[in-house]
Amino acid sequence: MRLASYRRSGTASFGIVTDEGIIDLKSRLPDVPDLKALIALGPPAAAVARFAHHAPDFAPAQVEFLPVIPNPDKIACIGVNYRDHAAELGSKLADHPTVFIRWPDSLVGHDRPIIRPKVSERVDYEGELAVIIGKAGRAIPRERAMDHVAGYACFNDVSIRDWQRHSSQFSAGKNFTGVGALGPWLVTSDELPDPRGLSIRTTINGVVFQDGATADMIYDIPALIAYLSTFTELRPGDIIATGTPEGVGDGRNPPVYLKAGDEVAVAIAGVGRLTNPVIDEA
Repeated sequence: MRLASYRRSGTASFGIVTDEGIIDLKSRLPDVPDLKALIALGPPAAAVARFAHHAPDFAPAQVEFLPVIPNPDKIACIGVNYRDHAAELGSKLADHPTVFIRWPDSLVGHDRPIIRPKVSERVDYEGELAVIIGKAGRAIPRERAMDHVAGYACFNDVSIRDWQRHSSQFSAGKNFTGVGALGPWLVTSDELPDPRGLSIRTTINGVVFQDGATADMIYDIPALIAYLSTFTELRPGDIIATGTPEGVGDGRNPPVYLKAGDEVAVAIAGVGRLTNPVIDEA
C-alpha cells in the first residue's frame, strides 16, 4: 500500500495512493491527525485496509505533496554507507555508522522545488532509500529490527558541499531550508518484506548519474536500527536515510552540481519515483 501526506485547498491531509487516484483518509479517520499518528496505531496497511477499495477522492495532480512524514521526531541520516561512494570521495570506511541529523524543514515533498541557496553553487544530489519507523523501541536487537519498520520512501539527501565541509560536522551543509526531498509516498513494509537488492537510480534532466543497489550498503537496515536505537528511542514516524551509492556530483571530474531549471529524480524499485525541480533562492 502507498500512503502519502499532502495539502489540498490549504489543508494538510493524508491518504492512500492508488493507480486511479488518492483516497483521502483524514476525512474517514477524523480522530487521526496525520500519517505519523496513523503509523503509531500499528501496521498502517492493516489500519486502513477497509478503505483501500473506496473510489478515489481526487487525482494526484490536485494535491501539493508534502514530505511523507512532515513532522518526524527524528531524521537520522547515514553518511558514506556504500563502499563505492566512499571510494569516489576518498573516504576511509568507519568502524561504526556515520550519523548526522536533519531538521524537518530541510525537506520538501514530491514535485516541490528544491531550493538552491544563494551562498553556494556546490549543491549536490544524493539518492537514497528512507526507512520509516512504525514501532517504538530502544536497544532493538538486530534480529527483531525489521519488526519496527512501517515502510519505505525515496529520499534525496541534497548536500551543500562547501558548507558541509566547514567543519568535521555535516549539519551546516545538510539543513538549509528546502534543500532535500522525501516522497512521493510511503510503501508499507508488507509490500517490501526484503528491501535488500533494490535498485536506486538518480537522474538529472533524464540523464542517469547514480545507478546502485541497496545490497551494496556497508551497514544494512537491521544494523542501522540496532545501532541508532542503542543511544536513542526510535519512535513512529522517525526517518532513517540509509546512505547514497556512487555517482554524486562532487565525486565527478569535473564536478556536476544542481542548478536552477534542473529536474532531479530518485527512482527506487518497488518504492517509487521522487521528482523535484530546482530553483534559486529568492
